[in-house]
Amino acid sequence: MNIIETVRLHKRYKDLTAVEDVTLEVREREIFGFLGPNGAGKSTTIRMLATLTRPTSGTARIDGHDIVRQPNRVRQSIGLVFQETTLDERLTAAENLLFHGMLYNVERRALSRRMAEVLELVDLTDRREARVKTYSGGMKRRLEIARGLIHYPRVLFLDEPTVGLDPQTRNRIWTFIHELRIRENLTIFMTTHYMDEAEHCDRIAIIDHGRIVALDTPANLKKMVGRDLITLRTPFRKEVMLFVEDKFGLPVQETGEYLQIEVSGAESFIPVLAGELGGRLHSISLHKPTLDDVFLKLTGRGIREETADAWSVYRTHMRWRR
Repeated sequence: MNIIETVRLHKRYKDLTAVEDVTLEVREREIFGFLGPNGAGKSTTIRMLATLTRPTSGTARIDGHDIVRQPNRVRQSIGLVFQETTLDERLTAAENLLFHGMLYNVERRALSRRMAEVLELVDLTDRREARVKTYSGGMKRRLEIARGLIHYPRVLFLDEPTVGLDPQTRNRIWTFIHELRIRENLTIFMTTHYMDEAEHCDRIAIIDHGRIVALDTPANLKKMVGRDLITLRTPFRKEVMLFVEDKFGLPVQETGEYLQIEVSGAESFIPVLAGELGGRLHSISLHKPTLDDVFLKLTGRGIREETADAWSVYRTHMRWRR
């Protein structure tokens, strides 16, 4: 069953088109990734789905509720963790959760129990009475996730959930995310421009200039690029080319001082190839298709070549106009 459905969702800010004709479906309990560079329309799409920005045109439903006609029902169904921290650092973790729960009208007795549950879930029980200003960046992110869960949402939106965190903390956050999906029966909709994070998703929509250019599982997306690429360095290039083509029936491409071969299952093929070539090889390396390669194939450029989110561009534009 689909818990999120959008049909030709479109957002325009005067002369800036941030999102154009986005149509997608997200299944219950899925980790769904929105992958694209800054400025691609990821955050703007989340803002529309979270009822923070009204779409210019198109429709979307979350848990059966229309984002325009039933915004309050939608808000009760979702949790939202922004890129930048929105915690009150003068308050304790417990006070932040209590305030948020009251805003969502969580019944007081149930709220006390729920606060204990989410703090345990993100491993912050022993810091519940500590002021948030004493927290590390990773602890703040975990507390924000706990706050987003306080009212039992069906969908959790994570907008660049690990941006600015060190690799160890990023890995820990992802451990929490996978546990959340199971323990809270959650659907998780996340944006990212980190390719390694996108690998955690069940399916990925690649968005560029406000439009979805591909949507599939990480494995299927990488199949679009091609097979594994083996690169050989040898002083006997012509001899090795003829040998590989004759012995294995594989085309060999000469690139400068290197030879390149495309194969499936390169891990098992490389030992065989190295054994046959013996001392004629100086080096051999393997490159497997990545989501970076997919994005480059679909858009003609790398994912980090754009630097400004469309929503940020618009806000900056409006500030300058004032």
